[in-house]
Amino acid sequence: MGDDILGKDEIESLLSAMGTGEGEGAPAAAAPPGASAPSRPRERVTTYDFKRPERVGKEQMRALQTLHEGFGRNFGAALSALLRSIVDVKLTSVDQLTYNEFVFSLENPTCFNLLKAKPLEGNLILDINPSILYPIIDRLLGGGRESSSFAKRPLTEIELRLVSRITSLFLVELKNGWENVLELELSVERVESNPQLVQIVPPNEVVVLISFEVSIGDVRGMINLCIPFNSIERIASKLTANSWAAYGKHQSTPENAEKLTRGLRGSVVELVAHLGNSAITTRDLLGLRVGDIITTKKDTGQPLMISVEGVPKFRASVGQLKGHKAIQVEDQIEPEDPVGSGDGDSEAA
Repeated sequence: MGDDILGKDEIESLLSAMGTGEGEGAPAAAAPPGASAPSRPRERVTTYDFKRPERVGKEQMRALQTLHEGFGRNFGAALSALLRSIVDVKLTSVDQLTYNEFVFSLENPTCFNLLKAKPLEGNLILDINPSILYPIIDRLLGGGRESSSFAKRPLTEIELRLVSRITSLFLVELKNGWENVLELELSVERVESNPQLVQIVPPNEVVVLISFEVSIGDVRGMINLCIPFNSIERIASKLTANSWAAYGKHQSTPENAEKLTRGLRGSVVELVAHLGNSAITTRDLLGLRVGDIITTKKDTGQPLMISVEGVPKFRASVGQLKGHKAIQVEDQIEPEDPVGSGDGDSEAA
């Protein structure tokens, strides 16, 4: 047993070997002087920000982007009709950020609209930048297209009434854009000039910021729609490609057909009776006088073709009613009928 006990000299020898890296248990020999240490692959480390978690999925963000691209086009067309000027509304970005970052990125004063969107929880924010808002107000009051400077001040009561026409138009188109996802009841609760005075969610709460660039001639400005995450958290499953892809492809219903019929009932269309075709020389055309007769190869008893807005629709006979020239519809021309069947030559005086 005494053979297993190390002596003092043996212990010191092992300790010195461990200190210099020598010996049986050493991992490797020391590198020669001047040689560089072997490079170690650098790991890619991404800092995780607990204040800005990505809470809205990529699929939901793509759905919101596509949905509001269509909304922007429709809102631009409606705004053009209201202002009687060409207005271009283009979606510029759909981002996730905190509510505090959104508020401090806005101008002060601005047009800060607090929206209620039932059945969504909480509130939405519609911010209209003064750089585009004042030119719109100027246009509504009869101003020209030239850009002019404006003072940084809160809106007056008259200006607020004019702005309500813009926000109402925005909400109508926004409701139409969301109808395949959710039926929204949109309304403006109040309008503020200082965005920092409105706290609808905690400062670090995630919001989705949807930004539009509005152009009227050489004047440009931004309109921002802020949607807190807690408002759309419960309907996140509906924000998929299947929810907005069918936008504008509804099945026709009896109610829609009746509404369309009522709208077309008062329309004015051009009705033309084609009496006949004939070929004459330019000399004869210049020599025509009142009472001259143009002969054709068609019998007067054959029906005439009646076209509505240039499309052949009916066959009719010509006559008089209470001293006025008149036509009597006999039958309808089907789409597959040859156009020439009702457009033969006839006789007119």
